[in-house]
Amino acid sequence: MRLTTKGRFAVTAMIDLGLRSHSGPVTLSAISARQNISLSYLEQLFSKLRRHELVESVRGPGGGYMLARNPREITVADIVFAVDEPLDATGCGNKVPCTTGRDGRDHGTCMTHDLWSSLNAHMVDYLDSVSLQDLVDHQRLGPSEKSKLEERNIQFRSKFDSNRNLDTPLIFKGFGG
Repeated sequence: MRLTTKGRFAVTAMIDLGLRSHSGPVTLSAISARQNISLSYLEQLFSKLRRHELVESVRGPGGGYMLARNPREITVADIVFAVDEPLDATGCGNKVPCTTGRDGRDHGTCMTHDLWSSLNAHMVDYLDSVSLQDLVDHQRLGPSEKSKLEERNIQFRSKFDSNRNLDTPLIFKGFGG
């Protein structure tokens, strides 16, 4: 399971737009040049972003695109879902029955369906917790500030890993415990 190009490019383009939102409308050709994303691909993405009221288009000379809402009110989940990006770790599209047993009989759901379904919920929750403003602010950090942030994240992971009893399995919230 991974985020496809469509979702990654949409988020990248929205960060670019957010970084320049103070200076008026931004053209797709400018985003295309800065981010090395095909102009026609951006046109498709921004059509969907506009339909979901995440961006507004300004016509005429000096036109382009602007954020339709405050970047604090736009989440990564909003962007990803606006461009029809599927976030599904189940492999079945969350449909039940999701698999047929090896012997050809329908067994309802696969043995790990609840695990992957729980992962889906956690992914959506996480993407919904990160605002476009968070990403814009992160891009504005200098290299030393970014490295401090990365170091803190690495230390957090190390602390989590060292405090975890390896004899105890990880239990996902809402699944198995």
